[in-house]
Amino acid sequence: MANLATDFLGIKSPNPFWLASAPPTDKEYNVRRAFDAGWGGVVWKTLGLDPAIVNVNGPRYGAVWGPDRRLMGMNNIELITDRPLETNLEEIKAVKRDYPDRAMIVSLMVPCEEEPWAWILKRVEETGADGVELNFGCPHGMSERGMGSAVGQVPEYIEMVTRWCKANTRMPVIVKLTPNVTDIRKPAAAALAGGADAVSLINTVNSITSVDLDLFAPEPTIDGKGAHGGYCGPAVKPIALNMVAEIARTPELSRLPISGIGGITTWRDAAEFLALGAGNVQVCTAAMTYGFKIVQEMISGLSQYLDEKQIALPELVGRAVPNVVDWNALNLNYVTKARIDQDKCIKCGRCYAACEDTSHQAISMSPDRKFEVIDAECVACNLCVNVCPVEDCITMERMAAGEVDPRTGEVVREEYANWTTHPNNPAAAKAAE
Repeated sequence: MANLATDFLGIKSPNPFWLASAPPTDKEYNVRRAFDAGWGGVVWKTLGLDPAIVNVNGPRYGAVWGPDRRLMGMNNIELITDRPLETNLEEIKAVKRDYPDRAMIVSLMVPCEEEPWAWILKRVEETGADGVELNFGCPHGMSERGMGSAVGQVPEYIEMVTRWCKANTRMPVIVKLTPNVTDIRKPAAAALAGGADAVSLINTVNSITSVDLDLFAPEPTIDGKGAHGGYCGPAVKPIALNMVAEIARTPELSRLPISGIGGITTWRDAAEFLALGAGNVQVCTAAMTYGFKIVQEMISGLSQYLDEKQIALPELVGRAVPNVVDWNALNLNYVTKARIDQDKCIKCGRCYAACEDTSHQAISMSPDRKFEVIDAECVACNLCVNVCPVEDCITMERMAAGEVDPRTGEVVREEYANWTTHPNNPAAAKAAE
């Protein structure tokens, strides 16, 4: 099996799979079970100094399911740990002592004053923990108290608190970023300016997952009322991948190590985060859905993938970043057409309905329900591929250079690499005069 050992900020772990700061890392019992199952590290559930933290005793989670009842997304209204600080610190110390080869990161959230940060950092250092993660992402409960995403949405606060922490601890400092911003690069730049050793992202997305139409209140519902919460799970993965890539492909931020978080359920999800620049990944919802042993499938799957590709784990990290470009760098002379495999087609007609009603009327239907692509109308949008319920029944086939595009009557060409140099671009045409 491929070697999955990682060295993230000098923190060694046997594999890149860490549990994110969340209910699964709230206590010693859970974390020991996680390490025994094979997790490479954990980020201990966020510690704070407020003794008045009290979590609700009613439902804490809302959910969004797919048609097969598969959990697609989960909303939580849980706060940081409500267990005593001393209890958490004692348990962290005990677990790190017994599992010295596993990464132990402690998530922290305290008010925006240097003294409490300095005090709690010293206490965490005494446990032997490998590093700290500054929770600047939580969008509910704590943000109303001036912490969490209330800090993470203000770059000046991020830089200020990060600088305090770097001045008051020898441990690596990871800054956890909120996705509830317009441009993730700005908080990342602030973390870097403050001296952060790395960033982790994304934290949860501010959300209301559903409304009880009998009680007329958001779910989860507590005594007839509901609150916005943090959304996580497979549904947020596309948001997370984009934000990780934005940091990794920005030259002035590219040297900032990234711990990728957001909807990671399989080894393939993890590999995608790594390919877009993450040095490791953190998982929460998948563990809460399937249990800690899911990491074993992640480990075996990623190992097999690396063996098949004949690449080492460090070679995977960032491999896709050069191929993430702005729209105007796409090749407008790359032409494809949809192709339907008649042997696989189950004649459901979804491709026809989607294309006929909402797209380009590029699929014909015969009286005996045979569906075929009309090349002259196909713009290669691949909507048919996405709505087809049979995998690989509809594929996109590239037209070779020199062929005539039946839709436009133009010859498929290769010499124009992107819109910047394309003759249909007014700026390019003017420059060529």
